[in-house]
Amino acid sequence: MKAAVILLPGLNRDRDMIAALTKISGQAPQTVWQTETSIDDDVDLIVIPGGFSYGDYLRCGAIAARMPVMQAVREKADKGTRVIGVCNGFQILLEAGLLPGALMRNASLKFVCREVRLEVANANTVFTQGYSQGQIIRCPVAHHDGNYFTDADTLAEIEANNQVAFRYTADTNPNGSLNNIAGIVNKAGNVLGMMPHPENLIEPAHGGSDGRALFESALGLVDA
Repeated sequence: MKAAVILLPGLNRDRDMIAALTKISGQAPQTVWQTETSIDDDVDLIVIPGGFSYGDYLRCGAIAARMPVMQAVREKADKGTRVIGVCNGFQILLEAGLLPGALMRNASLKFVCREVRLEVANANTVFTQGYSQGQIIRCPVAHHDGNYFTDADTLAEIEANNQVAFRYTADTNPNGSLNNIAGIVNKAGNVLGMMPHPENLIEPAHGGSDGRALFESALGLVDA
């Protein structure tokens, strides 16, 4: 599968994401700049990495979500292309309306940078099929606005549709997210947003490889 990484001013995890995708797939992903209005037809996976796009002005991800490239991402997602947004990428997907809910300031009102534990809440998505249901994995986080929130009706719908892909274990929730939500998918199951950084835990040099299966799954490298 061919992957593409979206580049926006202020992102600082793009090189990490490019390195992870290259090491796991064996080929470097295409890079797509913010002003591009189309993405190649043969791209199977689009990734929006973390950072602080446009300095997090207005709201985190609000300006980035209105860049021309995001219309191209939306069009690809509507056709079934797989899309992953990590950290600021998750914030951008929410602001672009590709996922429901919002990410607010951490409950502690402090920037959090540490390792957490995640429960695989739904192992039947194209992004999590390399894990087992209920598996606990390690993953680093680094964010100031990762507190997932939505209204009660939307939360109930997300839960009923099994759209929660990852949850923080109750003792490691770093931001106060409702229902310990760390990552969700859209109704179609082809768009994933998550706050933790799986690209930073894919090999022994990182201290572990718990994040690797997410990319292997998304790239079609594990059996369904």
